[in-house]
Amino acid sequence: MADDVRETRPARQAAPPKAGSRVRMSFSQRREQLIAVGRQLFAERGFDATSIEEIASRAKVSKPVVYEHFGGKEGLYAVVVDREVTSLLTRITTALTAGHPRELLEQAALALLDYIEEETNGFRVLVRESPVMSSSGNFSSVLNDVAHQVEHILGAEFKTRGYDPKLAELYSQALVGMVALTGRWWLEVRKPRKETVAAHLVNLCWNGLSHLEAKPALLTRKDKK
Repeated sequence: MADDVRETRPARQAAPPKAGSRVRMSFSQRREQLIAVGRQLFAERGFDATSIEEIASRAKVSKPVVYEHFGGKEGLYAVVVDREVTSLLTRITTALTAGHPRELLEQAALALLDYIEEETNGFRVLVRESPVMSSSGNFSSVLNDVAHQVEHILGAEFKTRGYDPKLAELYSQALVGMVALTGRWWLEVRKPRKETVAAHLVNLCWNGLSHLEAKPALLTRKDKK
């Protein structure tokens, strides 16, 4: 019946967004976007050379949006660094599962090199200069946290071997500093392969610790007080 025949029309589809139009984000989405943009720029240029204008431009927002979320460049930088510090420390603490001290050294060295390889921008942020007002959250403070963990391991080992456990802090700073500086070098050259770098670092650390003198003295200043 003609009266019962109805024309079937296709469902109306939403028009695609116009080229160049901004995608609306929720507050938390925009915050995460700005953190990602800031992380990239701080890694590329450092804190001082990065401007609010550049952050806003790359995120395709106005400057007031950045201020609304972080209060300024310093606030954004603090959030970026805090996340990287947490990420690196979590990697290292989770990696330390072995019982033997040499294996613990291997795990710590590999955890740092893994972080450098997989989170290169984050590592660059940490090792670049930090703002004058920042007393913590830079690479030195991260290394101090790691060194305190190594200090506990060395302290127990020193007692077992008859060395002064009070010197464990000195040795932990030296060992962590050596691994960190080597990591900064490896960040640029990326050779030899990560596992080889870790093996040689542990070789130097472990064999040096294995042949420690109980009371070392300087040959160049012998008998001088």
